[in-house]
Amino acid sequence: MVAVDIRKSSKTFGQYISAEITSNNKHQLFIPHGFAHGFVVLSDIAIFNYKVDNYYAPKFERGIVFNDKNLLIDWKIPSEFLILSDKDKMQPSLSNTDEFFD
Repeated sequence: MVAVDIRKSSKTFGQYISAEITSNNKHQLFIPHGFAHGFVVLSDIAIFNYKVDNYYAPKFERGIVFNDKNLLIDWKIPSEFLILSDKDKMQPSLSNTDEFFD
């Protein structure tokens, strides 16, 4: 699981944290407002649950391309093995969008 600070006025804008969440460690990650997030499954099978603070509103959905060259996120798997949706493949880099939080 990865969370990226997308608050433009933040001292940590563009920085990310990552956490490996497994059935053994039973960790959870709280991602506050102003952070983008994504995940990759490293096992053959995964059940992923998440909670949100509001109803889904597609018109407000935003994203960052998974391989943004400025973020350098280590997804723990070679990119040629990733299975991505068309939507995820077409996301802009963080530096090419002004649609994020202030």
